[in-house]
Amino acid sequence: MPHPPDNACRWSLALHGGAGQLTPETVPATQRDGAVAGLACALDAGEAVLAAGGAALDAVAAAVTVLEDDPHFNAGRGAVLSYDGAISLDAAIMDGRTRAAGAAAGITATRNPVLLARAVMEASPHVLLSGPGADIFSRGQGLAQAGPDWFVTDERRAQLAMMLARGEDWFDVDMKYGTVGAVACDNFGHVAAATSTGGVTGKRWGRIGDTPLIGAGTWADDRACAVSCTGSGEHFIRAGVAHDIAARVWLGGASLQAAAEAALAEVVALGGTGGVIVAAPGGATALAFTTPGMYRACASMGGARQIAIFAR
Repeated sequence: MPHPPDNACRWSLALHGGAGQLTPETVPATQRDGAVAGLACALDAGEAVLAAGGAALDAVAAAVTVLEDDPHFNAGRGAVLSYDGAISLDAAIMDGRTRAAGAAAGITATRNPVLLARAVMEASPHVLLSGPGADIFSRGQGLAQAGPDWFVTDERRAQLAMMLARGEDWFDVDMKYGTVGAVACDNFGHVAAATSTGGVTGKRWGRIGDTPLIGAGTWADDRACAVSCTGSGEHFIRAGVAHDIAARVWLGGASLQAAAEAALAEVVALGGTGGVIVAAPGGATALAFTTPGMYRACASMGGARQIAIFAR
């Protein structure tokens, strides 16, 4: 592992586990406690990489892998179910050093979708693979596979059954459990972002949200910042939120916080909601959300760890 330079940057890490209708009244204590514990474990994984002088790319992959294995979030194990009762997973990762990126959409059997996204980036000539082809590529790369007995939880079955019982004929966003993501800056001043999701309950027709779309739900560029998004994906796609935030920082000279809030204002203007986490070279981080809460956590060199759910 390379040794950090004498003028090393201050490493930082920020995570999200989804933004939505999260209030003390809507989030049961068991879900709340489980999510907080999951965020803490993900922080541990990412921090261990960064504190040892590792790369931001490795840190975000490590953190998101932990969140994908935790059924308290909507990614990997515990992902929401499509209309037909199956899972369909999306993920993306991006390296701010070179703007190399990889993503996968509509995958069904890779235990950790973020690792498939990274394999697409590092072991293929492509940026985005989807559906059966992505599943074939995953197996060819020797990535761990899993079946419904791993991914599907009783809670997700009940959520889908409730939606179908109401007679709704397309997806229902419960907005209580969401997409997961991580952004980081390492001691070398490089940034990276990773995002992973199961989409929305009851999605149909191969729907794909913003998560695996580079520039919409995920972005990283050492000239500006790394961004991971969560929320109403269609609106984040239309606003190109992740790239918009980076452009406001790089080209407009905006602060991370101002850029994040301005980009989310565009989402709100389109009728959407959600949240973002941002990390910049040098170690600064920011977060913003337009919902009652967002599962979130952050840590930095010499700083206190913070984990929160509700707006207040």
